[in-house]
Amino acid sequence: MASRVALVGLGMAVTPHAKSLVDLKQRAEVAYAYSPSAERRRKFAERFAFPLADRLETILDDRGVDAVLILAPPNTHLELVERCAAAGKHILLEKPLEITLSRAEQLVQKASNVTLGIVLQHRFRPAAEKVHELLASGRLGKLVSASASIGNWRPQSYYDQPGRGTRARDGGGVLLTQGIHTLDLLTWFAGEATEVKAYSTTTPVHRMETEDLACAALQFESGALGVVHATTTAYPGYPERIELIGTQGTALLEGTTLRAQFMDGTSAELKTEAAAGGTGADPMAFPHDWHRLLLADFLDALEQRRAPRSSGRETLKVHRLIERILRSGG
Repeated sequence: MASRVALVGLGMAVTPHAKSLVDLKQRAEVAYAYSPSAERRRKFAERFAFPLADRLETILDDRGVDAVLILAPPNTHLELVERCAAAGKHILLEKPLEITLSRAEQLVQKASNVTLGIVLQHRFRPAAEKVHELLASGRLGKLVSASASIGNWRPQSYYDQPGRGTRARDGGGVLLTQGIHTLDLLTWFAGEATEVKAYSTTTPVHRMETEDLACAALQFESGALGVVHATTTAYPGYPERIELIGTQGTALLEGTTLRAQFMDGTSAELKTEAAAGGTGADPMAFPHDWHRLLLADFLDALEQRRAPRSSGRETLKVHRLIERILRSGG
């Protein structure tokens, strides 16, 4: 039996979710698509034939709605999650959890009575799944180093949009808004970084409140060392890169491509043909394949009564990493 779901928020983030729901129509029925903006509802209706709602209460009061996809700005997440969880709705929430670590922790607690999944779709890229498999199987041996480089480009026009790059709405800059996907993969692969020495700044490239460049040295709980370099100043934008060095080999994940070399003379390679990954001037320049896989996992989690791959508690790990980098490099 298909789950009945509702979309809450019809802004820039909705398109890959709506396309995924069309693909998964045998598993998920869209009961409502809600935005407080009549203009956004009108524009959305031109593209997708889903029933519209002009009040959140319509969704909350409908006992037949099993889950909501919250695609609203980060600073609204805590209140929306609290209201949806109180109504017994399971929740798939766009990243980040919230605008501060404290609010993120509160959010996860408020949703403890329902299933909470977070939209960190890079965990569903085939190359990333293969890296996780190599680590779990011991092919790389003991991890001694784990590093990430995030070379994104955003023009000033991106930050000229109301609320973009502000603490009040977004909670942060390159780390929380763009880098969170790659940093989430880093924590998925290497575990938590318990010690951080960092710098972060706003460069002359942009006029914005939050950071557009951060550099950090990390020590992970396992003892492995690494570095993080994240920016939205790298014109015209380059694939994110994660390098993992183990006692038995090295794995390099660059965008959607994996190359691994092992000391026993073997190797592994996996390349996914895909469009740009949102690293350039257009943040939505990516296919919706990974969103569809993430949504399918969320639906599986509801049916199997388990946590999604990207759960709320799991996502707190990357929020703690971002907080440590910003606190160290303020």
